[in-house]
Amino acid sequence: MWYFVSPQIIFGEDALDALDEIQGKRALIVTDSTLVKLGLVEKILPHLKTAGLESRVFDAVEPEPSVQTVLRGAEIARDYAPDWIIGLGGGSAMDAAKAIWVLDERPDMTPGEINPFVHLGLRQKARLITIPTTSGTGAEATWAIVLTDTKEQRKMGLGNRENVADIAIVDPVMAAGMPPQLTADTGLDALTHAVEGYTCTWHSDLTDGLCIQAARAVFRYLPQAVADGSDMEARERMHNAATVAGLGFGNAMASIAHAMGHAFGALFHVPHGRSVSIFLPYTVEFGGKEAPDRFADLAHIIGCSAAVGEEGARAFAGCLRALTKQVGNPISVAETGILRHDFVAQMETLVDHAFNDTQIITSVRTPDYDELQKLFLYAYDGLPVNF
Repeated sequence: MWYFVSPQIIFGEDALDALDEIQGKRALIVTDSTLVKLGLVEKILPHLKTAGLESRVFDAVEPEPSVQTVLRGAEIARDYAPDWIIGLGGGSAMDAAKAIWVLDERPDMTPGEINPFVHLGLRQKARLITIPTTSGTGAEATWAIVLTDTKEQRKMGLGNRENVADIAIVDPVMAAGMPPQLTADTGLDALTHAVEGYTCTWHSDLTDGLCIQAARAVFRYLPQAVADGSDMEARERMHNAATVAGLGFGNAMASIAHAMGHAFGALFHVPHGRSVSIFLPYTVEFGGKEAPDRFADLAHIIGCSAAVGEEGARAFAGCLRALTKQVGNPISVAETGILRHDFVAQMETLVDHAFNDTQIITSVRTPDYDELQKLFLYAYDGLPVNF
């Protein structure tokens, strides 16, 4: 038995107008200070006013939202008693909004207790709207929550099907101002979601088509969105692709590139999309040694290679590296500027945290300790995986 979970999704030009029709008295907007300065919060306030809602802004969300931040946000929510919590931003703001919503309704819980196997009983006090301002995380459409434990310097994969948003508003105007580097990082995050959602062991008939469509769109439109941010067709297609990939992998799973990327990003403070995309080609080659067919399928679908089996999987890894280079992102850990000595010094922690990440369990090929260590080292040096 499988579940497919999705918010109501309102997308396309002028999708923000849907806020005019929501009913309630108060909205708590969860975001970050940068988006306040950029004026993106101001884009939604008139719509809330039209709907007759007063609003309050909690803008303390950091790039990798911490447990402490969501606890503080939950206190504000309990004091303000909103009818709607609105997660506005990238994955960090939307994940923080999900966690704040859960803790507002369930003050008896700690963030670490949010898991798929408990009954949360949400929507007694408030409901959730997600509005992405980047085109990559897909967090607007998923029930996953990623928080950072700052004491242990690790990311925590949390979430429950109940905490999927009620409404996701996917308006390309909210992503139009992304600079090239952020466009590249988030776009490659969407691609990693699509690839891992299609190739993980929990993929299904309901998720395969979504992941394929998202992968096609990223290969076609990401280079143009990076090169010319004013191209609104490329912006809209990438914004939609991120949500489609979110629906795909969010109802399947990610895989080993996410496990490695979570461990690496938390320790070295590298943006999430950049982190997971660095490791993706190496994990494709690693998985393609034993289960190459779906990787080879993707190579064929995007027009990269007609080869089958392991040759096709390796061709697809090559296409991933080529796209990553085309949009100006690193294809090895060394290219991020991290010194090898510093990287190796953290190897035990990297491997331990990756092994303890929920995303590793759906890999088509599960590494042992030595193999995972070798994967990290090969990714540092940029070496094709041959084991």
